[in-house]
Amino acid sequence: MSIAPLVFTGISDFSSDFQTILDRSVAIAAVPLQGMQNEQSDLLVKKQLLTDLGASVSGLAASLNNLASIGESRALGVSSSNTSRVSVTLNGATTPGAYTISEITSVAAAAAETTVPGYATDDSTAVSGDGLMELVVGGETHSLDLTGDYDNSLIGLRDAINSLNAGVSASIVNTGTGAEPYFLSITSLTTGESTLQLRETAGESGSNILTAGNQGADAVFKLNGLTVTKPENTISDVIEGLSFTINSTTDPEETVTVALSSNRSVLSGALAGLANSYNSVRDQVRLQVGENAGLLSGDFIVRETQARLRGLAGYSGEGAIQGLADLGFEFDESGEMTFDSSKFYSLPESSFGAALDFLGSSTSGFGLLANDFEAISDPVAGMIRTQQNQYDVADRRLTEQIDALAERIGYMQRTMSLKLQQADVLLASLASQQTMLEASIEGLNLTTYGKKDG
Repeated sequence: MSIAPLVFTGISDFSSDFQTILDRSVAIAAVPLQGMQNEQSDLLVKKQLLTDLGASVSGLAASLNNLASIGESRALGVSSSNTSRVSVTLNGATTPGAYTISEITSVAAAAAETTVPGYATDDSTAVSGDGLMELVVGGETHSLDLTGDYDNSLIGLRDAINSLNAGVSASIVNTGTGAEPYFLSITSLTTGESTLQLRETAGESGSNILTAGNQGADAVFKLNGLTVTKPENTISDVIEGLSFTINSTTDPEETVTVALSSNRSVLSGALAGLANSYNSVRDQVRLQVGENAGLLSGDFIVRETQARLRGLAGYSGEGAIQGLADLGFEFDESGEMTFDSSKFYSLPESSFGAALDFLGSSTSGFGLLANDFEAISDPVAGMIRTQQNQYDVADRRLTEQIDALAERIGYMQRTMSLKLQQADVLLASLASQQTMLEASIEGLNLTTYGKKDG
């Protein structure tokens, strides 16, 4: 908050001096106010610097978590030899393997049928002789009463079916042709082979008025020669850690191969990402240390981040891969990390397995290192958030102090201005009296001596 200047409008010869006195007094009183405003500005800069640091640290934690996940999953990648037939995704698999899917004779589909008879209207033509009907969905039978809350019409029947929440949806189709253009369509909300009937007479299957051309279908195929039948096309409980989707049927002799295998390129890309994330944090830290350090110089969080970067750079394991250098990482004199992918790709297959062991999992190795950095960057309970909350408290305290001091300075300014105006009026009055006195003396001299004084 700044203090608005008051313009002193006096009438004496000293009014400009009074303006100078007023401005100088306010400027002196505002020195501590400016100091607090500068402190508040520094807090905002520090908060933004911590936000930038937190974003970089969070990115490094994400890179470490990604590598831990790759180590846990053994860098597995999954592929399908024909994605138009079978598409596949990883779902936690950790063991390489290959599977054949053949003889896809059926793709799961939802049951959908339409009434055989049409109706002249959708709101007044009766659909049942006594208003009592029966809906069969799978192995469940549901009674329909069109004599009470629902009309004995297509609209009433549709609404009665939809109110059951029986796993089907009913709608009215208007073909626009013939004397009876209205039909009721019923569709299952899930795929799979099912019984779908609408009976005019309860308990009599022969009174079904629905078509029977699409009673749904299961997905039927062979996995490694074993017949599998599932009511849905996306299947995640057949191959452990793997989900696949049946998209279409196959020719009689056609085979789709689903392969799970370790993929070096997946790990190589993640290791390169680690170098980038590490250097991003390093760059943020370097801005706050040394001769040209920023406002976070000496801050605990900067020191803690430095220590954890050193811990990551010096992280060691057991076996064929004992440190980051064995994976192809190097550090220059300034501490910048680089990744040599050619060295990584030259690792023998046995060392590649050791590299995955080196990475660990979500609860070991790089997963634990990620936790160290998340403790700094966590947006809710991390060190940076805690520090920023303290800055917010200090900012509110300074705002209150600035407002209070500005109010006191404003009061002093108004009070002093009033007193100076009173002094200005008095001086102007004295100056006027002096002028009158001098004129009287000159008149007296002229009368007494016949001449002006001097």
